[in-house]
Amino acid sequence: MEKVYSKVFMWLFVGLFITFGTGIFITTNPVMLYNVVNYYFIFIILELFFVIYLSARIQKMKYTTAMIYYLLYSFVTGITFSTLFAVFEISSIMYVFGITAFVFLVFAAIGYFTKIDLSKISMILFMGLIAIIIMSLVNMFMGNETFDLIICIIAIAVFIGYIAYDMQKIRMLSNYIPEDKFPIYGALQLYLDFINIFVYLLRIFGRRND
Repeated sequence: MEKVYSKVFMWLFVGLFITFGTGIFITTNPVMLYNVVNYYFIFIILELFFVIYLSARIQKMKYTTAMIYYLLYSFVTGITFSTLFAVFEISSIMYVFGITAFVFLVFAAIGYFTKIDLSKISMILFMGLIAIIIMSLVNMFMGNETFDLIICIIAIAVFIGYIAYDMQKIRMLSNYIPEDKFPIYGALQLYLDFINIFVYLLRIFGRRND
């Protein structure tokens, strides 16, 4: 089982490396960044397609297919992230990445070792996620910075909870998901938690380019 979990974190690292590497590379290329901005919504739609399809179908996919979809999703996320990376200083991005990694490891360990049944908080986390989406849509029209800060704080709390919850869920489902696809499944769940916490922390602590 230890080997399976090492593969989960290996694929998580691979996905994050592709995402951040792609985002930073595009940011350094003005022409590519310009094209990403022009076709941004197309990339967003592709990103949503990959994550929804992979989440829904991963147990029925062949290992190679699941791996390709995961890598493509990580790559497309990196493309959309390039617009975010263009706004913030690279040193600030690395600083927030370090904070995110520390928070992630702490709560992943809690989720793995705790004896408390975290499924009891799943509905609370889901309701929090819905609240974040609704508040974010409202603030798109309001443009209130204080409200945006509140949204970020709530979102960080929700996704910290999801880290522990997903880690426990992954441990409990390890006997029900085919062993060859389990690392991709686990990596995808944790990847989504990591990325979301990173984005909201960056919105709070990130230093913008002049």
